[in-house]
Amino acid sequence: MYTRSRHEKSVAEHLRRKAIEHFLPLYRMVHQWRSRRAEVESPLFPGYVFVHVRTEQLLSVLRTAGVVRFVGTPGSPAPIPQVEIERIQLGLGAGLALEPHEYLAVGERVEIQNGPLTGVEGLLLRRGGSFRVILSVGLITRSVSVEVSSSDIRPCLREHRV
Repeated sequence: MYTRSRHEKSVAEHLRRKAIEHFLPLYRMVHQWRSRRAEVESPLFPGYVFVHVRTEQLLSVLRTAGVVRFVGTPGSPAPIPQVEIERIQLGLGAGLALEPHEYLAVGERVEIQNGPLTGVEGLLLRRGGSFRVILSVGLITRSVSVEVSSSDIRPCLREHRV
């Protein structure tokens, strides 16, 4: 469900008090204020708390302070596949350093941000467990692919004209 901005932790606490099954994945980050630095726990998905509820609990959840609405269409919450939640829980439980990242879809145009190909744009492809960026030479209709780390790419921000 969606929460008010920066209300994820308080929503999770209210849900805990109501004995409603919820999941608020957090990660550790260093926050810099003017005069000091501190390690803080922040939501992995800002603005969201995941709930697993029965139909009769929906109204109680919506009445929770800080809750905006369920994900989905009005009056019809959309369930997130359990396997997607379990992957995140598994990673956190294993002590992996998960952190937020821009959503990238296979087939999307991306730009490489680091390394010798910084600034190069291409098409995102997934092969096995790794990401590859397809670099094309249009005039000769040929392409090459290069393996990249997901942390080294971002969606293209510029419009492309053909």
